[in-house]
Amino acid sequence: MNWSDVEGLFSLGDDTSPLMMLVWILPVILFVFYGQRIQLLVSSGEIKKNIKKLNEYGTASMEKTLSYVRELEVSDPESERRIRVMADYFTIPPVDMDPAGVVAKVRHVVRSREALTKTQVEAMLGRSDGVQTATVQTLLEVTASLRLVHRVVNHMYLTAKKQNNYPLILPLQMMLPFVMEEAEAMMDAMGAFSKCQPVGDAVGPTVLANMMRDLPKETIAHQTVCARTEMHGRRVILVKADGPAPVVGRPDEALHSIIREGRPAAIIMVDAALKMEGEESGSVSRGFGAAIGGTGTERFQIEEVASKYDIPVYSVIVKQSIKESITLMTAPIYGAVEEATTMVSDIIREDTVKGRAVVVIGVGNTGGVGQ
Repeated sequence: MNWSDVEGLFSLGDDTSPLMMLVWILPVILFVFYGQRIQLLVSSGEIKKNIKKLNEYGTASMEKTLSYVRELEVSDPESERRIRVMADYFTIPPVDMDPAGVVAKVRHVVRSREALTKTQVEAMLGRSDGVQTATVQTLLEVTASLRLVHRVVNHMYLTAKKQNNYPLILPLQMMLPFVMEEAEAMMDAMGAFSKCQPVGDAVGPTVLANMMRDLPKETIAHQTVCARTEMHGRRVILVKADGPAPVVGRPDEALHSIIREGRPAAIIMVDAALKMEGEESGSVSRGFGAAIGGTGTERFQIEEVASKYDIPVYSVIVKQSIKESITLMTAPIYGAVEEATTMVSDIIREDTVKGRAVVVIGVGNTGGVGQ
């Protein structure tokens, strides 16, 4: 094969003109030198739409919070200004270079914020109403979260755009679908919280509310109640947050109070849990360990007590998506209440000793769920 045969093999016919060569070469050169900038422009369009939507969520959540306060006929002329100020509160986590004692510091900071917000809301309302105060606090937390998400995402986008830095915007582009899913869920949750309706996360308190029905209740800790009964020859102490206000109570403090009465044979915790993709909403599972979310301080306290007194901790969870957990409770999740109750009963009968005490804790936001 000679050189002319090789040229013929790769020939493009009449299209091998200087103009056609430019048509093929220019895009290659363009993407080599400006590829990142083109990718940045393409990604920016979608991100800007989501940032605009996040801004709308923050504005709409603030309006819903203000609308709820107006419906309460608050006489304070500064109520709108107070709400806007409280929605921008921030929390600085304690120094954790030396981890010893950091849990107590986190708990102190979080509870200080909760106490101050509650006091200010009650002063604004001009009365002490547990349900209304807790509802305003919850709406403020959702509003503050949505506004913070918008600020963080917008900051990352503007920083990447300012520096024409595509690698910096890539993590944002990858995480944005998850961020938007949570933001949309929080926005949808505003309706349920403002009407004091149960959300998916209330499945734990709902189980306990059914178990303590018609039983005498007593306050055992801040915004936390308990009832005592007999099941399968065991003394059972039922604990949940004090509904129907949208609060989570303090199950760790309740457990400390119960421990002072005597060492229980077991601790059983009922809570909602995030399901994996492909799993069925409302499916119930049992396991081991403290099933409780939040900042982690309550979980630490419960685990500390359990390990100190050698008390086994069992958990019963009802699986659901992030959106289902903070929006109006769906039929499949409510339908799991009976199965979760049965599972708790089975653990008491099969895994504890007769004559001993068992603590059952319903974990979650108890908004719309009495006792």
